[in-house]
Amino acid sequence: MNQSIATDYAADRGCPEPYLRRIAEAGFSHIHWCHQWCTDFLYCEAEIAQIQRWLKDYGLRLQDLHAPGGPEKNWHSTREYERIAGVELLRNRIEMVARLGGRAIVLHPPLECERDEVWSAACRSLDELKPVARGAGVRIALENLSVLESWDSIQRLLSHYEPDYLGLCYDSGHGNMAPGSIERLDRWKERLFVLHLHDNNGADDEHRLPFNGTVPWERLMPVIASSAYDGPISQEIGMGKEPIEDEAEFLRQALERGRRLATMMAEGRREKDER
Repeated sequence: MNQSIATDYAADRGCPEPYLRRIAEAGFSHIHWCHQWCTDFLYCEAEIAQIQRWLKDYGLRLQDLHAPGGPEKNWHSTREYERIAGVELLRNRIEMVARLGGRAIVLHPPLECERDEVWSAACRSLDELKPVARGAGVRIALENLSVLESWDSIQRLLSHYEPDYLGLCYDSGHGNMAPGSIERLDRWKERLFVLHLHDNNGADDEHRLPFNGTVPWERLMPVIASSAYDGPISQEIGMGKEPIEDEAEFLRQALERGRRLATMMAEGRREKDER
């Protein structure tokens, strides 16, 4: 069974090789690249080539990548130089994903798209990135955040751009902190093509193992099962809030939780087909 996990389950900076090796040893088939997602780091040719070799050596496939949105190179900044730098940063990630065989990058949406200057900046950047992404065969997914207002920006942007370019990444932990997110997902499920599955207490973004928090999986998984999503179960989990010190044991439990989610999704698809 194919399963994907975020590379930053223990750390998001430094050499990623030990984490890739342990992910492969645990039995995962895919990765969601999350290293350097919250920095302005630019991947150079030597680094991308080395990552490509590691993926080949460990038999891993890149599913998608969490692209950065700052802190200073920001694709929706109203400072033009910051916006242009943000576009270059995302171009770097699009080219990296294409080189590594992935299919999408994930972006956090701006929260103030009702402001004309923010909307204009975001659209200029997405317009400039469109030929780059299409030429590379890479799509862009907007991720729901931990406030329900993020859906307003997502919905406006999804309505403005074509489905083969711009879609949705559903983050179950963020959704659990913003009641009403599952209903928004259900409305836009035909645009879903990236998953960030993890759990929390409903108040904090803990990135815990599924079923270790209060995410209503019995409500969420049938919606995902009826969506356009066609990839593996993909977890964006971290060891920080779990009482598990051993990485191998953490990854073993993650794989088992992923199997449970995959079973729920398969059952949801069977029920959909029987209707």
